[in-house]
Amino acid sequence: MNTRLVTLILFVNALFFMLLVEASPVPSPPKLAAKSFLLVDFNSGRILAEKNINKKVEPASITKLMTAYVVYKEIESGRLTLEEEVIISKKAWKMKGSKMFVEVGKQVTVEKLLKGLIIQSGNDATVALAEHIAGSESTFADYMNQYAQQLGMTGTNFVNATGWPNKNHVTTATDLAKLAAAIIREFPEHYEWYKEKEYTYNGIKQYNRNKLLWRDKSVDGFKTGHTESAGYCLVASAKREDMRLISIVLGTKSEKTRENVSQSLLSYGFRFYESNKLYSAGETLNTARIWMGESENLNLGLNEDLVVTIPRGQYKKLDAVIDIDNGIEAPVEKGQQLGTVSIKLEGKEIISQPLIALQSINEGSLWQRGKDHVIQLFQ
Repeated sequence: MNTRLVTLILFVNALFFMLLVEASPVPSPPKLAAKSFLLVDFNSGRILAEKNINKKVEPASITKLMTAYVVYKEIESGRLTLEEEVIISKKAWKMKGSKMFVEVGKQVTVEKLLKGLIIQSGNDATVALAEHIAGSESTFADYMNQYAQQLGMTGTNFVNATGWPNKNHVTTATDLAKLAAAIIREFPEHYEWYKEKEYTYNGIKQYNRNKLLWRDKSVDGFKTGHTESAGYCLVASAKREDMRLISIVLGTKSEKTRENVSQSLLSYGFRFYESNKLYSAGETLNTARIWMGESENLNLGLNEDLVVTIPRGQYKKLDAVIDIDNGIEAPVEKGQQLGTVSIKLEGKEIISQPLIALQSINEGSLWQRGKDHVIQLFQ
């Protein structure tokens, strides 16, 4: 067959396939066996699948995400170090459930206890850290609730640091997604530990209970949980290319089910959606005329990256609309909102962010103000 004809046929087939992909609709999210679940894009915050996401449920050991977050905050503030040694109390040593197997009266570093909490889900390590930081586990729980409020976790109430069953110890899928995103965003160096598959302490090797780490190479964290009242739970996060998804699965009937439900959610999100960063924080998107100022030009941009999550193949259908306030006058403070940036897909707005001043501009001299006033009168 003629080489040019073969090339033409291949080109037509490829073009047809591209058009087919672009035209393919996004199916509804899968119906899954869990009390509640949530799939969200980390970068854009867009929810891709959900069920009972604001239903208050017991989180079991997923609670330890907040325990670890408080520890990270203590380290960040300088009030705690990874090398600091913690004396193991009798209460911590006696904790039931999953254990790191620390010994009462021994001194263990914060770093080792953190790994025992994250990788082995040790209740003993968790209580030891809570007592070291706050004096008692109940006081530490109050501390956890304060941070939960700061993160906007409005459906959450912590009673203990481990997730030990208590009808008043509750959270929601929405709140857990906020917490998971905060850990990844604020403490990427500590998030790395969540992908560790095993940890050995006191001669005892234990394996990470998040079996998705073996099943899906794109999964690089988070945390499992299980009690009779909470069921089997799993928060997972996976990254493929520039897209990171977070899945929250609460209240399944078995360990295998929580894995399958989590995998189904992640596969659905990566298969049918794509994430694109359109603009970077601090990037100049427009230059506006400013009146009565020491300068005539004002650079406008965003205070955070603008990321959109859209059905695959729809990128070329995006439109950006920039709306700038009329008659901007000095003085202007850096960060002051002076308009909006709206992103639309086929005419429908999918995200909007404030357009802000990227620098401060003071009021101009008497001469500059007078000149601008005259120009405005003629305009």
